[in-house]
Amino acid sequence: ANFSEQVVENFPSDISTGIYYGWARVGNGDVHKMVLSIGWNPFYKNVKKSVETHIIHSFKDDFYGEILSIVIIGYIRSEKTFSSLEALILAIQEDIEEAKRQLDLPEHLKLKEDNFFHLPEGKTVNH
Repeated sequence: ANFSEQVVENFPSDISTGIYYGWARVGNGDVHKMVLSIGWNPFYKNVKKSVETHIIHSFKDDFYGEILSIVIIGYIRSEKTFSSLEALILAIQEDIEEAKRQLDLPEHLKLKEDNFFHLPEGKTVNH
């Protein structure tokens, strides 16, 4: 799930580029583990900074246009380029496994239940 350019421009400027892990919620659905990439994706030579969320869950339907709420918990690694698409895919798989391990820790698991994800009915907040 990619955030719009407007959202990316409003991210705090002091967040380093790289790969992060945390929690994500689509609309008012369940909270799931996620891996987040912030940067220029050097393998694809992007010219604009992007923020891409990989939610570690299989959804039945597309969720274009839904509000995506995220909580960034920790940092996995810096951005880098790869010699092949296969190497990139392997790194992404390793990032996902690291995120799963970290998010299963009690201090990270409790943040899944944070009030941030549980707004009172009828209230919406854009983050």
